[in-house]
Amino acid sequence: MAKHYLMTPGPTPVPEEIRNEMAKPMIHHRTKEYQAIFKDATEGLKKIFKTSGDLFTFTSSGTGAMEASIVNVLSPGDKIIVVRGGKFGERFGDIAKAYGVEVVPVDVEWGDAPKPEVIRETLEKNPDIKCVYTTLCETSTATVYDIKAIGEVVKNTNALFIVDVISGLGADRFENDAWGVDIAICGSQKGLMIPPGLAFCTVSQKAWKAVETSKLPKFYFNFKKYKKSYDSTDTPFTSAITLMIGLKKAVEAINAKGIDNVIAEHEKMAEAFRQACKAMGLSVFSKHPSSAVTGINAPAGINADDIIKLLKTEFEVTFAGGQDTLKGKIFRGAHMGGIDIEHIIESIKALEQALIKLGYKFKAGSGVETAKKILGV
Repeated sequence: MAKHYLMTPGPTPVPEEIRNEMAKPMIHHRTKEYQAIFKDATEGLKKIFKTSGDLFTFTSSGTGAMEASIVNVLSPGDKIIVVRGGKFGERFGDIAKAYGVEVVPVDVEWGDAPKPEVIRETLEKNPDIKCVYTTLCETSTATVYDIKAIGEVVKNTNALFIVDVISGLGADRFENDAWGVDIAICGSQKGLMIPPGLAFCTVSQKAWKAVETSKLPKFYFNFKKYKKSYDSTDTPFTSAITLMIGLKKAVEAINAKGIDNVIAEHEKMAEAFRQACKAMGLSVFSKHPSSAVTGINAPAGINADDIIKLLKTEFEVTFAGGQDTLKGKIFRGAHMGGIDIEHIIESIKALEQALIKLGYKFKAGSGVETAKKILGV
């Protein structure tokens, strides 16, 4: 059977040792055995977030945690800033509006990053802002934001700083506590190397004060329920047991290397992928490219979706396409989570062959040669 290379920015490949761990016989979640797994996974995950605060796990996609970050700290009529530089920044605004929260948008050109001074000016013009919502890696544009700099702006206000790190965690540099993040949101299927189905929220002491006054409706995503249960090493609702077993194995592997070393590996793979594409005469879409995923502009006269289709059907390589106005214009290759050096080399090799088949002219082999040189293989 031919090997398939999944190069999408979630879900990412699940390493064999994690798959084997999740294949073990099912256990019951209301037992000491599961509680030990749950506690180890949570405490290990805190090291990856770089937080000493609370961290809660939901059985949901990352969007569930995004919703949790809104319903637990806000009330009807509250006003928030939402940085909109792609589909996932826009999603925060959509969720907030569904709950009657007023959104003050900070719109950023797709592929660019927000300027901290613009957020400062927006806060000064709107002193009643309750929260600032943004992303670490805007997946749809493969762009990383300067969360540290934005955190410096927000920490001097009464507003909470809430960050979607769903794609970026474990690939782009992130420090929850040191950068003044009050709630960070993540999902399981990207840098954490396990299947979709788990979502996470960190919660700071500053955020807890807002929880006490929040009047938006909430039940399943209620932070207070999760806090009460976690203090007894338990969960308020049925856990995704198999996924938690996989998470424990994944965070152990990451922490054994050290999160900073893991991020350095991602940075190197990202650089290899980007430089390989440039060697083929292709260009990077983002002005601030992420170490989790890279967006590449399709060559003139070639639809990016045709490249993606050919790679999948003939070369067993799956890239992601552009979204919204970028559909057909860019393709996105990830270098996060379970994606390794073999994935990078083989996907570039396949990309070269696909481009040749589509009539694109470049020096054959230049991409693979460049990637191998950077990766030292």
